[in-house]
Amino acid sequence: MSNSTVSFLDSVNHYFDAAAPHTGLPEGLLKQIRVCNSVYQIHFPVKIDGEVRVIEAYRAQHSHHRSPTKGGIRYSNHVNQDEVVALATLMSYKCAIVDVPFGGAKGGVKINPWEYSEADLEKITRRYTTELIRRKFIGPAVDVPAPDYGTGPREMAWIYDTYRSFHPDDINAAGCVTGKPVSQNGVQGRTEATGRGVFYGIREACNQKDLMDQLGLTLGIRGKTMVVQGLGNVGSYTATISQDEGGVIIVGVSEVEGAIYRKAGLDIHDVIRHRREHGTILTYPDVEVFGKEDRRTVMEFECDILVPAALENQITAENARDVNAKIIAEAANGPVTAGGDEILAERGIVVIPDIYLNAGGVTVSYFEWLKNLSHMRFGRLEKRFDEGAYRRILEQIEATTGKAINEKVKDQIARGADEIDLVRSGLEETMITGFQGIYKLYREKEGIKDLRTAAFALAISKISSDYIALGIWP
Repeated sequence: MSNSTVSFLDSVNHYFDAAAPHTGLPEGLLKQIRVCNSVYQIHFPVKIDGEVRVIEAYRAQHSHHRSPTKGGIRYSNHVNQDEVVALATLMSYKCAIVDVPFGGAKGGVKINPWEYSEADLEKITRRYTTELIRRKFIGPAVDVPAPDYGTGPREMAWIYDTYRSFHPDDINAAGCVTGKPVSQNGVQGRTEATGRGVFYGIREACNQKDLMDQLGLTLGIRGKTMVVQGLGNVGSYTATISQDEGGVIIVGVSEVEGAIYRKAGLDIHDVIRHRREHGTILTYPDVEVFGKEDRRTVMEFECDILVPAALENQITAENARDVNAKIIAEAANGPVTAGGDEILAERGIVVIPDIYLNAGGVTVSYFEWLKNLSHMRFGRLEKRFDEGAYRRILEQIEATTGKAINEKVKDQIARGADEIDLVRSGLEETMITGFQGIYKLYREKEGIKDLRTAAFALAISKISSDYIALGIWP
């Protein structure tokens, strides 16, 4: 499948077909898992600047092996049915890999959000939500949207408010959508979740000695060089957390206006600040600069880890031979085409697949959904109890040793977990466990030669277990 013009959905199905023989499942069951269960295409009118515009939009529910279905909503001129179905399909597999009990879904509205005022975006979002409500394509037990490209907490708050106005008696209405502002029943840590999950996934891969030996790299993430394509939400958090907590050296970044590279490393916080103040990274001092027409050369920058964190189809059969990294960490959805993937495999480059690596967002969305259904902030019950218990332990140590512990140190050790601590801890555990499941299959299952095939095989097997256990499959 070397043709780079194949669609995103074709690539996803190609990966499924490559993994399916390793599951030992019957053809009929595999076909049921592979197919998208339902797609809702919408055209609705919205009055903007005195003119009525007809907006094209979609919501796809790929699998109902678990309920509710779950997936983001993107606003982009490139939205089409194939893309939405492909993203919904990936969501099913992604949730299965990290044991988040949702079926996969995805939504899209075909607009360029930067061409509309806030008031116009609110009209479009509320009307789109109304259409989903009318067709029962949204609800805390039915289908739970979240942010994606071109949307964020603001849009999720509008969706929540619209749903609540239609269902004033639904005590669990806040669970109809995730990624909401913390002040409106959101959860702390959601904004950083996908990027932080990417960091945990890369770190876990770098902690596998045989994998690092295979690549000729030292064990652990510290000191490794990284290039990040895209400084949006996912790319910026991946870069900053990797630098601050992992000791990674960021040597190159790219954005829509171009790319910059410095072999000795960049201070990613300073780069982000510079872009915020000047509107571009291309005027950042003492770096190699590549203009807009050359921004794809970011894929050729020399590094240990390349993080495509923008849109799909960035590494193809045309440029895969020019990639100059040892690990591709798919922070975006579908950044490597099937044709590109084959070439990377031939060259011995390890790809950490998107259906695992960017699952941090849906994992923390799951935590938010649970918080909404339980009607309680994480840590509310145990924080002060734990703090008191830790202090009693420290006081006993002081009494036994006859030595006083510095009060500042005591406060740090005894502090009970806040919501953000628990969310990060749960995300870390999820990403570590998810990688270990994939890696075990990769190492032990004969015929599986890459992490992507292992990830798809694991997801297919888990979904099939639900179909059989629930009696959905005859």
